[in-house]
Amino acid sequence: MIKEKCIKVAIVEDFKLTRVGLRCALNANIDIDVVAEAEDAIEGLKQIEKNKPDVILMDLGLPQMNGIEAILKIRESDKDVKIIALTSHDRREEVVAALSSGANAYCLKDIDPEKLAEVIRDVNDGVCWIDPLVADLALKAIPKIEDTSIVGNSASSQIKVPLTEREQEVLKHLVSGKSNTEIAKELIVSVHTAKAHVCSILQKMCVNDRVQAAVKAVKEGMV
Repeated sequence: MIKEKCIKVAIVEDFKLTRVGLRCALNANIDIDVVAEAEDAIEGLKQIEKNKPDVILMDLGLPQMNGIEAILKIRESDKDVKIIALTSHDRREEVVAALSSGANAYCLKDIDPEKLAEVIRDVNDGVCWIDPLVADLALKAIPKIEDTSIVGNSASSQIKVPLTEREQEVLKHLVSGKSNTEIAKELIVSVHTAKAHVCSILQKMCVNDRVQAAVKAVKEGMV
């Protein structure tokens, strides 16, 4: 039966059993239709481009290209599609990286199917949702201004950017003028991974490009 005027969903998940379970559970909802599936990010990007889903369920622990990298690639061409990061992990760095890369929601894989359907509806309507079990991790990652009474003092009102240790390494190379390829070679990672780190750094530093990031890093003593 063809569903009309429903939320079109794409699932990118490498475990077939999980993928099939998600599809069956979601398709049981009259207002949700799974229009695409993929077992890796590369195929997922093709299916997303072909089927134009409203909401994407993106596993983060994918082979070859991980979910964070895939989200960054999707955001390069589509700022409006809604993305829900799905993972079995609750590490703080992964939560922050997923949201910084452009995910609209973060869900643990043991979420109740009915609740996931609700999250899909909410995210489709523009709501940003974080699983309560990891929400505290995300809140702790938000930098705080220690003294809000001294607004004009740049030193006291300066916000610390919550970069991971790896992102700090990447930032140092970025400041020295190295390209993504050179950074990847230095850190012994793929170019896609290096690019993902750079994009995450730009997001967290609230800058538009590498030059602005380098200037801000030097000016604020981040390197």
